[in-house]
Amino acid sequence: MAEHHKSLSAEEPTLGAAKRIYHDWDDALGRKALDAAIQLYTIDATLESPLVRHLRGGETGIVRGRDDLRKFVETVFDRTPDIRRRHRTAFFTNGKTLIWEYPRVTPDGEQMDLVEVMDVKDGLIRHHRVYWGWRGVKVLEDDEYRRR
Repeated sequence: MAEHHKSLSAEEPTLGAAKRIYHDWDDALGRKALDAAIQLYTIDATLESPLVRHLRGGETGIVRGRDDLRKFVETVFDRTPDIRRRHRTAFFTNGKTLIWEYPRVTPDGEQMDLVEVMDVKDGLIRHHRVYWGWRGVKVLEDDEYRRR
């Protein structure tokens, strides 16, 4: 029994880091605070999203490294359409992977439907993947990130 408690206490810091990232990432996104957002990522972090290909072109939708991530996020913050809101209700984590949904339907109408998946290492985001629902894909099809 004591060994089981040891395992749980060893996981507490990682669970706490995931919870902190969930809240701090949303805060940085809401304030469009570039430095605060980028500080949540490891130096060698990756971000994968259809938005990368949409804004940059190319064959892949991957941003590699904190410096490149800074440039990309700066563009995203500058061009974010109004339908990209931040309503969410919960997150799921095992301390290593952090997942939450931005559902299309919110109490105040529609928003882009996305699922954020982040792999956490040493209290920072190491790999970040964004999966888009049909409403979010329509935002790309309508080129709403380029119109701003």
